[in-house]
Amino acid sequence: MKKKHTLRVAWTATAEEDLWCIVDFISEENVPAAVELLLRIQEHAAVLDKFPERGRIVPELLQHGIRQYRELVMAPWRIIYRIADANVYVMAVLDSRRNLEDLLLERLSRA
Repeated sequence: MKKKHTLRVAWTATAEEDLWCIVDFISEENVPAAVELLLRIQEHAAVLDKFPERGRIVPELLQHGIRQYRELVMAPWRIIYRIADANVYVMAVLDSRRNLEDLLLERLSRA
């Protein structure tokens, strides 16, 4: 039986910052819920090492012809990632209730 190749899941600094901002915000009201959410998001992203194409192509980007970004949805959170070489790069963790195009414009204007 052929062994399935696993990829390395790497979090970008931006995605880590997103995650910690979410956890910090939730922990102001409920620390146990914030810790549980942190673990759930990390576990959700960790499966990408074996199933990198599990997520769908990000629809808002696909309509502009951008196909290299995928997402896992863990309502209300969107884990945006891309596959490159032997890695899966988690690029962002975003609130699905916000407009993705507005979020990206906001980020680009800060850069």
